[in-house]
Amino acid sequence: MDLGSSFRGLEGIGAANHFHSHNPEADPARQRRDDLDTAEILWPNYHSGANGDYQVITIEGDPHPVMLDPTSPTGTIRYLPSHPHEGSVSAPPDDRTARVIASGTSVVTGVRFNIAVAFEPEDGSGRAVAQSTFHHFTDLNWDPGCGCPSFVTEPAGRGMVDHLPAGQSVRRYVTNLTHWLSGRAPPKV
Repeated sequence: MDLGSSFRGLEGIGAANHFHSHNPEADPARQRRDDLDTAEILWPNYHSGANGDYQVITIEGDPHPVMLDPTSPTGTIRYLPSHPHEGSVSAPPDDRTARVIASGTSVVTGVRFNIAVAFEPEDGSGRAVAQSTFHHFTDLNWDPGCGCPSFVTEPAGRGMVDHLPAGQSVRRYVTNLTHWLSGRAPPKV
């Protein structure tokens, strides 16, 4: 709930990250636990599914280059790894370079939450993307067979392994993200 709060010291992207003790979400209705199974983690804490499973995501606005997937029936990324404790990000209201590009939905409460905020380069600033959780990029969440740290007590799912399009989608997302952040166009296929 405060993991990564040191990000708040970074210009631009720091204001996009919400934590329990620093820069909480502005809406008091969101300052509550979403995952009711892990009592020691308060808010922000959106339950998008088990580690090792996938979540169906929603593309926000015009699809951002990071969210494109020409191999998908929709032409966009459809899945990302799920996590029982997604954090919270939003586009800072005073930053015209930032916008939410993807959101998810809690499997517990049905509340929508932001997954990624992209910052476009302007006036010498670089590109950046704020994420709701680092779990979109970890071995445990791509393949639960990789094992997990001893403090992880929630049971893992197998959706990322068993549902081939989910694995393809997250690999495409990471490829797009890497290319976009470096200023290159994502590959066509």
